Amino acid sequence: MEVRKSEGYFEEYNPSKVKHGICEAYTAVNEVCPDGLIESLIKNLLIYDRISSSEIRRQVEEALMSVNKKVARAYIKKYEEKEGKDKTLKTDSDFIRDYINASNASTGSKYDSNANVENKNVVTLGQELHKGKNIQQNRYIMQNKIKALYSKKLADQYIKDLESHVLYKHDESGTPGYPYCVAITMYPFLIDGLKNLGGQSKAPTDLKSYCGEFINLVYSVSSQFMGAVATPEFLMYMDYFIRKDYGEDYLDMLDKQVEINRKGRTLEQVIENCFQQVVHSMNMPAGNRGYQTVFWNVGYFDKNYFDGVFGEFRFPDGTAPKWETLSWLQKKFMKWFNEERTKYVLTFPVETMAMLTDGHDIVDKEYADFTAEMWSEGHSFFCYLSDSPDSLSSCCRLRNSLKDGEEDDEHNHTTHQFSMGTASVATGSKSVMTINLNRVIQNATRKYFEEAEGTQLENGVQVDINKVKDKDLLYTYISSGITEMTERVHKYQRAFNEIVKDFLNANMLDVYRAGFINMKKQYLTIGVNGLTDAAEFLSIEPNLNKDYEEFVNNILETINISNRKDKTRDCMYNTEFVPGENLSNKNYNWDKKDGYYVSPKHVMYSSYFFNPEDTELSLLDKMKLHGESFVKYLDGGQAAHLNINEHLSFDQYRQLLRVASEYGCSYFTFNCKNTVCNDCGYISKDTLDVCPKCGSHNVDYLTRIIGYLKRVSSFNEARQVEEHMRSYRQ
Repeated sequence: MEVRKSEGYFEEYNPSKVKHGICEAYTAVNEVCPDGLIESLIKNLLIYDRISSSEIRRQVEEALMSVNKKVARAYIKKYEEKEGKDKTLKTDSDFIRDYINASNASTGSKYDSNANVENKNVVTLGQELHKGKNIQQNRYIMQNKIKALYSKKLADQYIKDLESHVLYKHDESGTPGYPYCVAITMYPFLIDGLKNLGGQSKAPTDLKSYCGEFINLVYSVSSQFMGAVATPEFLMYMDYFIRKDYGEDYLDMLDKQVEINRKGRTLEQVIENCFQQVVHSMNMPAGNRGYQTVFWNVGYFDKNYFDGVFGEFRFPDGTAPKWETLSWLQKKFMKWFNEERTKYVLTFPVETMAMLTDGHDIVDKEYADFTAEMWSEGHSFFCYLSDSPDSLSSCCRLRNSLKDGEEDDEHNHTTHQFSMGTASVATGSKSVMTINLNRVIQNATRKYFEEAEGTQLENGVQVDINKVKDKDLLYTYISSGITEMTERVHKYQRAFNEIVKDFLNANMLDVYRAGFINMKKQYLTIGVNGLTDAAEFLSIEPNLNKDYEEFVNNILETINISNRKDKTRDCMYNTEFVPGENLSNKNYNWDKKDGYYVSPKHVMYSSYFFNPEDTELSLLDKMKLHGESFVKYLDGGQAAHLNINEHLSFDQYRQLLRVASEYGCSYFTFNCKNTVCNDCGYISKDTLDVCPKCGSHNVDYLTRIIGYLKRVSSFNEARQVEEHMRSYRQ
């Protein structure tokens, strides 16, 4: 007779296996297994052909209960544990099968999909298998820390907030305790090289050693953070070593041959080779990051921003940066990188041009013109505008103050400080926890109707805010709900901060210990998601109207007030309109499933103050929606993605810079889809249906999934749908 196993296959019935299982139960409770009794028990089992193994166990359990309840319980426990392990193994096996068959790595991901993981291979599979366990471990550690700091009640509430999808902890699937993202000062690198990061490399002494060690530096730093690594000083330090090797006036010898080997490169060619060495190395997938490339960011500065941030800076030898050569190097790198992207699909670095504005135009007209020139030549990069050099955008949108937190004013608009002879460009975010605003606001609205109007709000229906009995009272309910949620998140963030400090105190975070970043300079970020859908739930159109502006400012000011009230020397809070690469789709589907209103016009929540598929909004409208009147309380960053179907002229881009200055649109980029031929590899800066080189229709497109340029084919399925719906227009 055959027995059907739980895995679905059949094997010959073997009574000795049954006996072995019973004997193990007796051993577990330290009792002798009575052979005669066991033989009789097995003989009386009702065994038939193709009986299930679970049915045999059920009969054994009943028989044991009649003779020895203690042994019976041990028998049941043994098989419950085995079934649990078998279930886990089956779940993992099913996932492996599905991952193998997935269209790309992002779609195959069960938890945190990431378009930056472009290749699907055994390394990425290994990373994915650990994510579920990491989430459980992260929650366990967080619960214990919250319980120790506050109470078991709040620790339980943390899990409830996560499981009810009112809150999302970013990078929860990663190694427990990892901080989020960082902008480092490279000054310790000039003093000690990499030895304080566990390496053997001494401080760089020339251009060649600088480039090689810089690559190792970024990879080393990135291994201790989940997100982006920004190096605002990268080009300034490169310029320093070029001047050391070739003299202060190296611009006069760019066309001079400086290599005596067979290649005989000119100085300009040597510099280009350095660019190539660094950039191409940074675009290689890293095994310690789940086979994704390092999320690397660089900054450019106009003359005024540079003077404000680095005017007092001195290198270890006492010399100062030289603007004339650095300016040339910045422009050279941008032009080179733009050209290199016609040959290779290069995602990183994410570039940000920082410029000062007087509220009407860019102060440095030379750099304003150069920025417009680069855009008109098809280059894609971010632009960060500020009326003072008090902050930096260190990744694809996150904005942080450069001043010590205890001295920050209301909006964290400050002047930078100096330490170790370097401008304090070191900043970042230790953790991002995102509030699902659509869910919080709908919960508060339901409460308002129940308590103030004595009615029940139906699931999945809109509310017209202008038709409620007391609009001001509704906003009071909403503000109260957001404040309550924000203050809870602050406590959760403090708990995470203590976990990071535990690692720091155990000397397990070398980047902090080595002085590349001070933990107190990093923020604890409150992310927001679902803002436009929350507005639409209240029948407020997310466009240029007073109701929407009032709604946005009410929400963000409420969070900002709580952030300022709860900040300490150890814990500074800011608010970011999170990119939400996969969260936006998750929140949308979770809310839809749970009976909350979600707009049928979308497939996910927006990461902007507008809906990217809105065809009625012009570029100017979108810039105004990300202008000062909307972002004044969003001190942690946002980004306006201005999607266009063809490149604009120099004059048009230059005029848009003036508009951005006037509107207070502080952070933005222009996205025109680049075309990549899958057959011949040709890359065009234009959006085309046919490859202009070989005539193939087998083309892919490069655009920003959120912050960085990737092939659309590497997006997860939901993001590919969203990208197809985006409005690309003039």
